[in-house]
Amino acid sequence: MNPLAGAAPLTHSATLRRLLYEALAELGHDPAAIYRRTNQHRRLVPPPSEGRLSHDEAPLFWLAADALTGDADIGLHLGEMMKPRLLDVVGYLLLASRDLEQALRSFLQFQHILAGGFVAQLRVEGERACLVLDLNYRGFGPLRQQMECLALLFIKLLRLVTDDEFRFDALDFRHARPKRVTEHRRLFGLLPSFAREHDALWFPAALLKRPSRNANPALHRLLWQHAEVELAALVENDLLNRLSYLIGVRLGRADCSLQACAAELGMPAAALQRGLAAQGSHLRQLREAIQQARAHALLQDGQAIREVARACGFAELSPFYRAFRRWYGIAPDAYRAKLLREEG
Repeated sequence: MNPLAGAAPLTHSATLRRLLYEALAELGHDPAAIYRRTNQHRRLVPPPSEGRLSHDEAPLFWLAADALTGDADIGLHLGEMMKPRLLDVVGYLLLASRDLEQALRSFLQFQHILAGGFVAQLRVEGERACLVLDLNYRGFGPLRQQMECLALLFIKLLRLVTDDEFRFDALDFRHARPKRVTEHRRLFGLLPSFAREHDALWFPAALLKRPSRNANPALHRLLWQHAEVELAALVENDLLNRLSYLIGVRLGRADCSLQACAAELGMPAAALQRGLAAQGSHLRQLREAIQQARAHALLQDGQAIREVARACGFAELSPFYRAFRRWYGIAPDAYRAKLLREEG
């Protein structure tokens, strides 16, 4: 059985889109025109489900935003304009939490309601805490404008939850350092670190136990139950589906071992292995199915065999050739020639 058969595309909530529209308008841009120009050469497909948007279409806006607006720091300026309004169940859960730790645990539990590509985690290291905010897209590296915008929005949201007492002492970004960082210093109050392993906020761990004046345990329980129903309705959130997506993001770029994937998903390696076994699968089978599909697609596009091997996670050609013969029964160059004949 092909473990990728019936894989569900990831989606995200329309919440951020609404906030973006508002912020673009406040900056003097026509949001509808911006989005039309972003997608002018593409035929948009209907949203995958009611009220949700296709996750992998988000980079189209963020990659073009600076050019379309003429603002090299558009992500920062959108984040500056955004108001952390509570537009979904996750936002209300944060506000009703007893303290910052419960608020963050609530966010982590239901992060995929907000965006299918989130791989956020909370780590406590002695007196410091780290909120990892990684958001992945297949075929794209870290998106500078999006993450700088989201970092500002999350800081505002955490200040709202803590009655403006949240403070952070360091900020990491995965993307490279921009030429200018003046606006980063102004808006964050410090210079972030760039080209780091994760997009992450660092703050004093003592803040996690800070009680919330908005705490409402009964309401939090009701909202949690509602969020569980919403999350269960997302077929895409199936472990096999989520792991397939993660491998697709990391393949050829980062470690795709059981330990690395489990760490990225915020779970023990043994738990990931058991979860896969319960669905009749294992990591090697899943990884090879993704490698096989990617090799076919890239060869069909005419890419050089060495580049195809690298994109499939092979550092050397010989193991790629052996794997390819096992998948398709012939060598990659013969397979590409066969594809060309069929197209002709």
